[in-house]
This record gives sequence, C-alpha cells and structure tokens, in this order.
Amino acid sequence: MTGSILILAGRRPGAVDALAAAHGVADKCLVPVAGRPMIAHVLESAAASGAGKIFVSTHHRALADDLDDPIVAALGERLVVVPAADNLTDSVLAVADRADFPLLITTADNCLLTPETIAEIGSEAARLGAEAGVALARREDVLAVHPEGQRRFYEFSDVAVSNCNAYWIGHRGALKAAEAFRGGGQFVKKPMRVMQAFGLINLLRFRFGLGPIHHIFRRISGQLKVDVAPLLVSDGATAIDVDNERSLRVTEMLMRRIGGVSPPPNCREIPVERGAADARPLAAAR
Repeated sequence: MTGSILILAGRRPGAVDALAAAHGVADKCLVPVAGRPMIAHVLESAAASGAGKIFVSTHHRALADDLDDPIVAALGERLVVVPAADNLTDSVLAVADRADFPLLITTADNCLLTPETIAEIGSEAARLGAEAGVALARREDVLAVHPEGQRRFYEFSDVAVSNCNAYWIGHRGALKAAEAFRGGGQFVKKPMRVMQAFGLINLLRFRFGLGPIHHIFRRISGQLKVDVAPLLVSDGATAIDVDNERSLRVTEMLMRRIGGVSPPPNCREIPVERGAADARPLAAAR
C-alpha cells in the first residue's frame, strides 16, 4: 500500500496489563509470541506492505531499543516511534500532520495481520468508495481458521462479523471519524460510548443487528459526517488478536500451521479452554 501505517501500542492510563505482568515485560507489545515480541510480527507485515512510514504510538520511550528485533534495523527511517496519548483519538491525531494518506491504523497485538490483508483492506475501501473503513471478518471465516480463536461476533441481518483491529482512513479530512473513539474503544463492554458517538437509534440497530451491515454503516456515516464502510476481509485469522494466554497459544499454533514458524524454546501445546466468555471490543486499542 501507499501512505502510512500507525500501530497503537500504548497502555490504558493507570492499568497494568495482565499478560505483560505474567511474562515479566514492561508493556504488552513486548510479550513474546512465537519467540518474538508480539509487535515485531505486526511491524514485519507493515514493512512488507510498502507503506512509506510506519508509526508506533507508545508510552514506552525506549521501545525501539528494548524491542531487540531485526525488524527495527530493517525498517530504518521508515519506523517512527511517537508518544502515545491517553486515548485512541489523540494518539491518532498526533501523527496526522506527519503521516501520508491513506492511513491504516492497527494494534500491536494484531499478530496475524498479513501484508495481503493490508492490501485487501485498501482495495475494498477503494471498491466501496469509502472515506474511512473498519476491517471485519465473517464468522464462518474466523471459525474455519480456529473454532476457539474468537468467541464474540456482531450479528447483522445479513452477516455476522468480528472486528479485526484495523481501520482505514482515506484522507486527512476523514480523521474526524476518529472522534467516535475518544472515550475508548471497548464498545461491547460500554455501549454508552456507541450512543454518544453514533446516536441512540444507531446504537440499537448496531447492538441488535436491526438491518444489513452496509445499511447500518450508512446510518453511522450520516451521524459522523464521514463515509465509513465495513471492509470485509477474507482471512478470518485477522480477527484473532493476542488478548490473553488462550489467544496467545492459538496465535502461536496458527503461525506454525500457516507460516511454518518454529515454536519458541520449551513451548508445549496448551489445550484451549472452551466456554469462557471472551468479549471482543469493536476497537480494542491498547
């Protein structure tokens, strides 16, 4: 793709990430996944995408030094580490004047995002003529990759989808769509954020799937005054991010199966628990 990529790798104010604490690292983005810090996998795909600049938004000032991965040297001046703000919107706006557009926004735990999916997101946005977009994977595609990879889906009248933690901004003016996430992105747990951003009627339609997905997104676009489209991607693995030990093990297993990645030293296959509630935020910015 042309343009830029922004990887959100910040922390929630005052919160200690349980996965980072369990693995003895300062930030979640440094948790080892298949023998590398999780953000290294995202940086690898971003580098292969052809984006001119790759921004990392983080509270960890020495991230580039502490990352200790060859991808840092490979990226060279394409990699730009910037201070994270205390909310998603300001972290995005902080790079707006330095980024080339289109701008793809993703998260440091999106380890299964591939260069092919990055290209597909841009192609789908162009096909729909969208100013901004949210990458989503169909339920059947996610479950085909791994039956326990994702447990929460958004039901619309025509399709059930899971969020892929990837957002496409076509031009600088479309950044006003990011204002919807100023209060944070965990819409599943805090539906009042949907109402504040999209309006009460759109909240009800979104939460209860009252209509086809493109119709509901058109209504949301009217509220935001930006043409925001659902960008349906073909790789269901993109909807599986690393939130906890269960999803970390699923991710490592998929990396070995799909890409031939060797397991990390002393790693053994851990059975995946079934049945536990595992909510998936619409925009799980860290």
